[in-house]
Amino acid sequence: MLDVSIVNVALPSIERSLDAGPSQLQLIVAGYTLAFGLVLVPAGRLGDARGRRGLFLVGLAGFALTSLAAGLAQSDELLAGARLLQGVSAGLLNPQVVGTIQQLFRGPERGKAFGYFGATIGVSTAIGPALGGLIIQVAGAEHGWRWVFFVNVPVIAVVLPLAVRFLPRGAVGAPPGVAGPGGRPRLDVPGLVLVALTTTAVMVPFVTTTGGGDDDPARWWWLAVAAVLAVATVLWERGYQRRTNAAVLDPRVLREPSFRNGALLGMAYFAGFTAVFLVTTLFLQQIAGYTPLQAGLVGMPFAIASAVAAQQSGRLVAERGRGLVVVGLVLVVLGLLGTDLAIRLVDAPAVGFAVAATQMVAGAGSGLVIAPNQTLTLARVPLDRAGVAGSMLQVGQRVGSALGVAVTLSTYYAALAAGLDGGAAAGRALLITVALVAVALVVGVVDLLARRRDARRDAGSAPAPAAE
Repeated sequence: MLDVSIVNVALPSIERSLDAGPSQLQLIVAGYTLAFGLVLVPAGRLGDARGRRGLFLVGLAGFALTSLAAGLAQSDELLAGARLLQGVSAGLLNPQVVGTIQQLFRGPERGKAFGYFGATIGVSTAIGPALGGLIIQVAGAEHGWRWVFFVNVPVIAVVLPLAVRFLPRGAVGAPPGVAGPGGRPRLDVPGLVLVALTTTAVMVPFVTTTGGGDDDPARWWWLAVAAVLAVATVLWERGYQRRTNAAVLDPRVLREPSFRNGALLGMAYFAGFTAVFLVTTLFLQQIAGYTPLQAGLVGMPFAIASAVAAQQSGRLVAERGRGLVVVGLVLVVLGLLGTDLAIRLVDAPAVGFAVAATQMVAGAGSGLVIAPNQTLTLARVPLDRAGVAGSMLQVGQRVGSALGVAVTLSTYYAALAAGLDGGAAAGRALLITVALVAVALVVGVVDLLARRRDARRDAGSAPAPAAE
């Protein structure tokens, strides 16, 4: 997750070192995101069917090797290729984490595990710009970008032996009626391919936008391709489910309201959450005159507050349920509105302190959203579908992130082109992020009311205790 945001700060260094143009830089960023989203669902299903440990180790080792290749790249084409393979490795690795948590933990303990997982997501996303700025400042503007990738290698050198020792062996196994020849779980290969292609077609127009006026309008035709692929996917999956009861898009998962609501909430939230750091970093560097390191440090209060709240949310989600997520979303909305006002009203250099304070509120809220939503969304998913369900949830988050960044960037640069000052342009873009998080809040409230209605109905239908 760190590599989603850390590279943004390194782009000027890459541009100077490799003489890369805007389209090459966009491919370096978008290639990682596209490959990540493309592999998630197939990797989740493979982990469920064949065992998560092996794919985790392959993804981890692949991420180390591709990080090394990216740091050693001597041209923008080689760097873009390494980033594509790095995204594939991340896509192999990531679903196995969610599936393993589902496999190893139950009840309140699962909530605590997802709390630590949520803290990791929030901190790594928020700390990326600061770490990237620090690395470039220490290593130098010319080749500092290489160390942005090299830093992954020693971390994985420590983690890989621990994974070999501690991760559980073996697959969960197939439920009755799903096993293929020889008793091994069936793999819906055409379905996996169709899901991957549909995901890619949805993401392409969003991850290839630069936010400027030179974006090719023809890229939106990819959404028409995605619509056709989505219809083909649904038709194939229905037929395959009737024949084998082993479709990758399992009806048991898709029919579950808690999963649908949680996935929609996650998509809307990540659309707003991810774009916040991009807007504030652009404003602080381009308008307020901050260095990359200074701009990155402004996001540190968000990371700290998010980590503390996420760790606590793992304990509280069993007691508070969806209400905890709703409280978190309210805090995020208030924090983002405060950031909007700070950017519009406070002059440099004090604006960084004001943004940091408001981002701390948003970070505390974010820590109450990501992990609890993950726990609640996957709570009723069958164990043999834990990996693919978790990857479907994350595909929605990746698509949401790409959509939010595209819309927010376009709004920011369009406002600047219309003659607005930097604060007003950034403020207008931040209002888009507020609106997206507000959509997540509405979904959360709807799900909360539905859960309370179901709880009252279940309580009313429970048999009365026998008289003594």
